[in-house]
Amino acid sequence: MSVIQLLSRLLCVLSLATSGSALHGRNNTVSHEYCVLGAGPAGLQMGYFLSRSQRDYIILERNTGPGSFFNIYPRHRKLISINKIYTGRRNKEFNLRHDWNSLLSDRPDLLFQRISRELYPNADDFPRYLSMFEKELGLKVKYGADIGKIKASEFNGNRGYILSDQNGVNYQCSVLLVSTGLWVPQQVDFLGSDLVEGYESIPTDPEEFKEQAVLILGKGNSAFETAQSILGRASRIHLYSPSPVRLAWQTHYVGDLRAVNNELLDTYQLKSLDGLVEGRLEDIAIVRRGKDGGKRRTAKKRSRTSVVGKQPLYLTLTELLDDENGKNISEVTGQNLPGYHTDNFSLRQPYDRVIRCLGFRFNFSIFDGSARPPQSSGARGRLPGVTAWYEGRGTPNMFVLGTAAHSRDYRSSAGGFVHGFRYTGKHYTLLKHKISHHKNVGYIKVSLFCYYSACCS
Repeated sequence: MSVIQLLSRLLCVLSLATSGSALHGRNNTVSHEYCVLGAGPAGLQMGYFLSRSQRDYIILERNTGPGSFFNIYPRHRKLISINKIYTGRRNKEFNLRHDWNSLLSDRPDLLFQRISRELYPNADDFPRYLSMFEKELGLKVKYGADIGKIKASEFNGNRGYILSDQNGVNYQCSVLLVSTGLWVPQQVDFLGSDLVEGYESIPTDPEEFKEQAVLILGKGNSAFETAQSILGRASRIHLYSPSPVRLAWQTHYVGDLRAVNNELLDTYQLKSLDGLVEGRLEDIAIVRRGKDGGKRRTAKKRSRTSVVGKQPLYLTLTELLDDENGKNISEVTGQNLPGYHTDNFSLRQPYDRVIRCLGFRFNFSIFDGSARPPQSSGARGRLPGVTAWYEGRGTPNMFVLGTAAHSRDYRSSAGGFVHGFRYTGKHYTLLKHKISHHKNVGYIKVSLFCYYSACCS
């Protein structure tokens, strides 16, 4: 190797070392006017409108691609959002009314039907569509930014926010747009909750439920979706929740039980081995059958071993247990079961599995006290509380978009679903533009909220 080559290599190494030192010494803060948290459908839709308005923004996503929720859910991979392509009409807005998956853009070809032509598409198709939407519109998304803490801060006399990721990078913004959706599994604490499997982790192969008796907690779409997938393998399925089944075709609310998931209602109404029961989940106990001093509590019924190799599980009420003592149910066995568990009533027979299918809630944990919105008064507190213009209550300049903003029209309109909240971003952008050019801010906010509500309805 020549002297010139050696010197050249040495200069390269010195250059890299110098640049590395400079990077290490920099302030690890990135500033934008808008930070959009989450690259799901609501985040990308807002990104499109911010991009079109030539705003300074960044979309932060913790995963490696958009719409990561749909890589896992629904667990049995059939979407219940309609993708009706053939309507007999040419009107774009009319056709969008029957297309519940596409986002809004100025590209008439950028529709979900480019990915799937199925009426109820496979869930894997939705992240593919979102990826196409992001790439073809050139949206500014930073993947792999896992925001673990959000706090409020003052910038030039105005409320702003600082978001910190797993690498110690801080993202500073004047306006925070939260579009993380609902992804934390909803849980209820009761005696025996540690013996329950979650919708998020159950096996999806029906053969794993062969000849098993299954109790499902919940009567929403995830519960019926799970029941439907194992209907031909499980020996019996019972669904337990505080409320009766709400059928979407009766209530006209698309979040209620859809016909595409309700085959179990046939076997229930035609008196097969499946059933629906109402009762408060906080009052139940899931109990393992055990021995009392070397003998069973009763000899009338022979106890059996669960198909999955565990002791059978019994459903009872906490108040009927002989000895509660506030124990975790792992320590409560059959010696505490009331005597009526020896008769033939179907609910008093043991189960092999108990599955929790109670939906999801908003992730409040990443917000510190200065930036945390309150829980909504409705929807069992699963959603953040927002104002009429989708600003977090008590959190100025932080707006909630998408499914998480559904507390505004919960069970009354479609604001929690793509075909509703895709319009939120459109009118939010209009709102910000009007506010900056109009003195009567309150009038503008209320009038735009009314207009948006009419669109979603």
